[in-house]
Amino acid sequence: MSEPDRQLSRAGVFARALPPLLAAALAACTTILPQTPNAIYDLTAPGEISDRQGTLQVLVPEPSALQALDTDRIAARPIPSQYAYLPGAVWSDRLPKLLQTRLVQTLQNSGRVRAAAVPGQGLLIDYQIVMDIRAFELTGEGAVAEFGVKVMDDSSGRIVRSQVIRQVVRVAATDSNNVVVALDAAMDKAFLEIAGWALGGR
Repeated sequence: MSEPDRQLSRAGVFARALPPLLAAALAACTTILPQTPNAIYDLTAPGEISDRQGTLQVLVPEPSALQALDTDRIAARPIPSQYAYLPGAVWSDRLPKLLQTRLVQTLQNSGRVRAAAVPGQGLLIDYQIVMDIRAFELTGEGAVAEFGVKVMDDSSGRIVRSQVIRQVVRVAATDSNNVVVALDAAMDKAFLEIAGWALGGR
């Protein structure tokens, strides 16, 4: 069997394992080609979680990501080895920049910090929360948000803890609106976990 035939065979096996509507949505995703968006989507950080205020000041650098995710396009994985994008839909900014902003807001809303900021905002920093985006996409499982997270002591540069945070949310329907709602929910769950784990006991 030729390599293209093997890829088609793998794609067929994966698609048969998906719910039919989700398989259809993934099959309709565009490949890595330019597009003119007809819908621009945002993500929203969890609302105010606590009325208390911590004492730490935290810096959130822009997360790192593979080039396929370092874009404003909304990613999907028709098969595990392939990236594609939802047609006609984009994020309101590059995904790493958007997630950085929403993580800062989540940390501030959590009440676990005195202040959370991005580089250049002039805070006296206690810790940095360094994140890499491992997945933020529609897959056969649903909407997947997976992040590698490190907490770094800003004065010494020492990594004091690290963990992989992963959340999956079922997609209610396969249109772009519902996919984004599910990705937003997966992000919220992951970021609330990060806020509790990274700064718990500090």
